Amino acid sequence: MATSRWQNVDGAFAGAPDEAAFWTGRTFDDFLFRPQKSDSQTRRNISVSSLLTADVALDLPIVSSNMDSVTGAHMARAMAMHGGIGVVHRGMSIERQASEVGVVKRSQSAVIVRPLCLPAGTTIRQARRFARQNGITGILIETASGSNLLAGLLSNRDTPVHGADEDRPVDDFMTPLSRLVTGAPDISTDEAERVMFEHRIERLPLVDGANRIRGLITRRDINLKREQPGASKDSAGHLRCAAAVGARGDYLERAAALLEAGADLLFIDIAHGHSVVMEQAVAGLRGKFGSVPLVCGNVATGAGARFLRDIGADAVKVGVGPGRGCRTRLETAAGVPQLQAIREAYLAVGGSVPIMADGGVRTDKDIFLALICGASTVMLGSALSGTDEAPGRVIEDPATHLKKKIYRGMTSPEAVLETLYDSSSEELDAALETPPEGQEIQVPYRGSVSGILERIRGHLQSSVSYGGEITLAALREKVLPDPSAFLVPLSAAARSESYER
Repeated sequence: MATSRWQNVDGAFAGAPDEAAFWTGRTFDDFLFRPQKSDSQTRRNISVSSLLTADVALDLPIVSSNMDSVTGAHMARAMAMHGGIGVVHRGMSIERQASEVGVVKRSQSAVIVRPLCLPAGTTIRQARRFARQNGITGILIETASGSNLLAGLLSNRDTPVHGADEDRPVDDFMTPLSRLVTGAPDISTDEAERVMFEHRIERLPLVDGANRIRGLITRRDINLKREQPGASKDSAGHLRCAAAVGARGDYLERAAALLEAGADLLFIDIAHGHSVVMEQAVAGLRGKFGSVPLVCGNVATGAGARFLRDIGADAVKVGVGPGRGCRTRLETAAGVPQLQAIREAYLAVGGSVPIMADGGVRTDKDIFLALICGASTVMLGSALSGTDEAPGRVIEDPATHLKKKIYRGMTSPEAVLETLYDSSSEELDAALETPPEGQEIQVPYRGSVSGILERIRGHLQSSVSYGGEITLAALREKVLPDPSAFLVPLSAAARSESYER
């Protein structure tokens, strides 16, 4: 069998002409998976955990895309709660993006180590705005700005309704330290829960003998921890959160602020990741921040994957032009069919660095095929964009009365304009002079993302069961060396029978 010419360019299938022929031009709708004998008694116990980087595993191997119509704080929090991770987009100021990351990192933990505080003397109006901006319902009040000495607690029930009290100080309404129930810094979660129940309180400030603030425990966080045992958390028990930084302009300043806010990973996400621009960005970030985890992309070839690995990427993001919001293939002819690209990347770097598949997913079976052919995680954009947690408002079609939300690629004119909100006129003009490779579309409103993520988990568990294993890791170990032994290439008639419903 003749060797494909492109293998001679990238070398991903060098010496394996049969495999090159099997994968060339293939994507998700080209295959079915051959069912295997299952020993599983129930699919609910099947683990679908997989690696994001060598040091970070996800209970659900799903990543929400760093697009301004997909991932802000609300989406990132929901993703982490369900065992995945969200990548907060960079189409906003550095300060706002860092704030979004901070909201996620503070939103759920057995102990909030650095709770947000306001000084005594702050007005109710200022406190109300502070609570709204940070997504919190209770504020610790310190004796003076930066003192870290507890003076009291202002909760929702303490805050007066809008009116004549807006300019009065929080001191007039807060529960003062003398009437507060507090805990020691080393209190156990069980003991904290007992104390809060005994005193019928929702928050337990942690202070030392000098009344210095050492943390905060909330009943809500304890309940959430119990309800979501598979949540994606860092070593301190805080929800994991990633953020995008780009590769030009303010990316170093942005990275510094995001890391200070607690970001667990940084995404360097550009249209053409196999480039000197990416190499310079990684070198700049490594030079300033050392071993911070970096997920780099996008590429579509084995050579591109090796390039990213060799310059220091902790995970390689694969996909050029397969997404609904992207027009790169239509406008430039650049790209590789997504399943072929995933397999190329895996053969080029598999085992040395995890691969993230980005784009082209239309149904849950596509996620499964990506995972057994080489990807360790899968990034979703349009599939999540119509949810309550995605940024943007719900709109209603006046003709059909169907509810929808906006989804757009980050190289669409609309996204470019918003991303360059504070750029110079020269930068803005240059960006707008570049023909767009993204588009803005409407997607159906889908309600909460929780339902989508639980559906994906259930379907992945079923897929693993059909594969004859009880963990995704075991199935990948069996299939990855030679997926062709488990996949059935489809004829046009077979595709119609399988996928046209």
